[in-house]
Amino acid sequence: MKVKHFLLLAGLAIGFSACKKTKSFDVEAQFKADTTAIRNYINTNNIPALKHNSGIFYQIIKPGSGTVQYSLSTRVSADYQGKILGGSVFDDSKGTPAEFALGGVITGWQIGIPLIQKGGEIRLFIPSYYGYGTRGAGSIPANAILEFRVILADVK
Repeated sequence: MKVKHFLLLAGLAIGFSACKKTKSFDVEAQFKADTTAIRNYINTNNIPALKHNSGIFYQIIKPGSGTVQYSLSTRVSADYQGKILGGSVFDDSKGTPAEFALGGVITGWQIGIPLIQKGGEIRLFIPSYYGYGTRGAGSIPANAILEFRVILADVK
């Protein structure tokens, strides 16, 4: 009986010691830092961007035409270039529009693309929360603020 109790206590002690606390990530602080960085960037570069109520910033270069009511299943075809804010290009369709469902892209695009119609062009400044967040993706580091230039070739 004593052996069972000893093994139970030893198991619990090992279990609790394995559950050491890690510093939690402060999403709100990161979002505020991203917003400040975007504001500084657009002010320094005299970009007439607006802030969407979601927190992304955008500049409509050309609104396009049409009356499409977007949903996550809306298929769009877009020519685009994505880069880290003020830095290197990480993706570029190079004049060949890519087609995708709006629900299959980052949240920043899901918010920004519906601001224009077919033939429209928009510049998006996306806080990391609406991009790849703390996980990053490929050459995009964690907590990266993204900048996209998007020309909407078609909407279905």
